[in-house]
Order: sequence, then structure tokens, then C-alpha cells
Amino acid sequence: LNLSNAAKENAESNTAIARTNRQYLQEMRKWIGIHKIPGGDVRQSFFLKDGVAFAKTFSYAGFEQMTKKFDSPKILLLKVELEIKAEKENAEVRISSPDQYAEIVQAEWDVIYEKLDFCINCGANIVLSELPIGDLATQYFQDAGLFCAGRLQAADMSRIAMATGAVLQTTCRGITDDVLGKCGVFEEVSLGDERLNLLRNCPNRLVSTMVLRGGSEQFIAESERSLHDALMVVR
Repeated sequence: LNLSNAAKENAESNTAIARTNRQYLQEMRKWIGIHKIPGGDVRQSFFLKDGVAFAKTFSYAGFEQMTKKFDSPKILLLKVELEIKAEKENAEVRISSPDQYAEIVQAEWDVIYEKLDFCINCGANIVLSELPIGDLATQYFQDAGLFCAGRLQAADMSRIAMATGAVLQTTCRGITDDVLGKCGVFEEVSLGDERLNLLRNCPNRLVSTMVLRGGSEQFIAESERSLHDALMVVR
């Protein structure tokens, strides 16, 4: 199977990079993301230079009203759950009046709102997390003009961090500007029956993404194997 034009472009680009960065050769597969989207034909495959793509994740009410395109955004990466959930273990709280119960409930709301305000006040335009971002957080961010997505795969989060310079945060407190990532353009695009979020023109030019199209999953799988062979030749 001959390589598609996109695969050839990917191999040639990485050959030029490899001449000046031998460490990159050893970790090449970690830096190059591959997304397979059935539909169309192989000529619709494309190579996203200096950028990262990740699939649209599970979303809640308010997501569709979010801004889906930003120029020169700041990106916050989290490993924090931004939703209110029932306790996993049995818990017992002794109270002597209904007011005390109301105070406990209000304290839970205060905690989640405090986390959300920390994310907004740090100056980020895009909030991404490996863990769930619930409906309350989604609508709260939408009202503030931010984009958010939860349940991202660890591999995608890793590539986004490498591409944009963002530092993964395990708490919402003390977020400073130097841990936020940057890119030229963020946008959501529709391809076939799926939607991809693209971060273009990232500072780290070594990170890239291939999007493979094809009429069947078997054909796309063959294209991926051809692309893998090309990358291994470069390596």
C-alpha cells in the first residue's frame, strides 16, 4: 500500500527534525498523534504540523453554547474532578438542627465554586482535564466565556502539554501564568460523524498529529500501518 500524501509529508517533516534532534527519534511515536475517522477517502487525510488534535469528549448541558474558536488562547491542564458526586464510602454526620445540614450542603457548593473561580481567575481560555468536568462546571465556564472538556485520554493530555508548554495541575489553587500552555489557534471542526478539537501553531514544533480518513476501518488500518512503517524508516 502506497503512503498517502499526508503520510509522506509527515515522514519528510520528521526527517528534517531528526537531523538536529536525536532524542526525538527515540520517542517519536509519543510525539505524533494518530486519529482514525471513518468516511471520505484517503486523500482527505491531513497532517497537522505544530499541533495537536483530540476527539470531542462526553459533554453536558451548556457545551454546545461554548465558544469553539480562540486566537492565541491560554490553556490550563488539570487532573482534577470538577463536579459534585456522592461519597464513595459510607459517611455519617451528626447534626442537631436543619440549619447545620444546610451549612454542610452549602460548604460542598462553596468548594466547587471556589475551584471554578480559581480556574477562571488564572486567565485561562481553555480548561482541559483527565477527570470529569460536570454540568455545573460546564455551564459556569460557558457563562465566563471559556471552553472546557473533561475525560481526555492521558496520551492526548501528554501531547498537549508537550506541544503547548502547559504543566499538568493536580489542584486548582495557586495556578500561575507560567503553568498555562499557549498555541496560535484553537478550534473545533467536524469530520464525518465526529468532531475534533485542534490546537494549531503550538510553540513546540516537534509535536504533530495525523488524521486518517478512509471508506472503511480496514482501509484506515492499512493506512496507519503504512504510516507506522514510514515513521520507523525515519527513526
